Amino acid sequence: MGAGEGGRRGFDAEFVDLDHYIRVITERIWEGGRIDDIATYYSDPCIVETPAAVTTELAAVITGTRATLAQFPDRRLLAEDIIVSGDEVGGFLSSHRIISTMTHLGDGIFGPPTGKAIHARTIADCVCRDNRIIHEWLVRDQGAIARQIGMEPRELAQRWLDHAGGWRKPVAGPAPAGYVSHLSAEPMAQDYAQALENLARGRGAVAGAYDDAVHHIGPGNRTRFGHQEVGAYWDELFGALKVRDFSVEHLAFQRGDGRADRAALRWRAQAVHSGSGMLGAATGRPVELLGINHVEFYRGRVIREWVLLDEVALWMQVLAS
Repeated sequence: MGAGEGGRRGFDAEFVDLDHYIRVITERIWEGGRIDDIATYYSDPCIVETPAAVTTELAAVITGTRATLAQFPDRRLLAEDIIVSGDEVGGFLSSHRIISTMTHLGDGIFGPPTGKAIHARTIADCVCRDNRIIHEWLVRDQGAIARQIGMEPRELAQRWLDHAGGWRKPVAGPAPAGYVSHLSAEPMAQDYAQALENLARGRGAVAGAYDDAVHHIGPGNRTRFGHQEVGAYWDELFGALKVRDFSVEHLAFQRGDGRADRAALRWRAQAVHSGSGMLGAATGRPVELLGINHVEFYRGRVIREWVLLDEVALWMQVLAS
């Protein structure tokens, strides 16, 4: 592909930069209804990993998009932020935080239409090279959707398990050769990633990395404020799940440019459901957490945090026989 405007290589000339590329193609595919454009903007094959599934074929991306729009035909994808990293040699990565407004009007994996108005977030981490998305990690707040249509995440998880015949997530293949995941050396981003790992391993407190006035938006579209409430959430999650391994897969930092300094963190934890609480009575089952967090900083500490975890996928692993 030719150089984009401003000397950017790796994008068609109509795109100014990665942020512009992601916004435009998202609008074309989803709100513009140009689903066939997926074949233009995604490679084939393209691995797309969610907390509950892995697909490799372009056809699966197209099928999934059509199925979502059949259930939520008025879905809008409002870009709250896009945090970018990488380059045209190794591949760019966009961490795209979306809040969707939509109405449950069609039959599908969420059951018969309820007519309920829904607000739910998604973060998509997309590796982009030569004008195409070549690998994607996507975490959607399925728990928020479940609750707004009148179900608990546990109930929806059991339905999906029954339909699939059990927990069936395969291991995702690696990103294409040449792509190197970005791990920012910026101290604020590093300190945040370390603080999250410490919390996951039960050996830290939020006071070290979080501002006292922190505003946290977590799974289920639930909002918490301040050290006590945010600390209680992490304690409850990692009190139920004993983490055996924690890895930072991607860490990007972006300076203000008219807004707060901010970071995007994709992380994965292998755990055991060893404690009773938010996921019911302890089962001893293995559980994988795939999370993507966005944060904004004030004077070097986290003032705003968005945590994307799929509660339905967690329940599916706990309930799997």
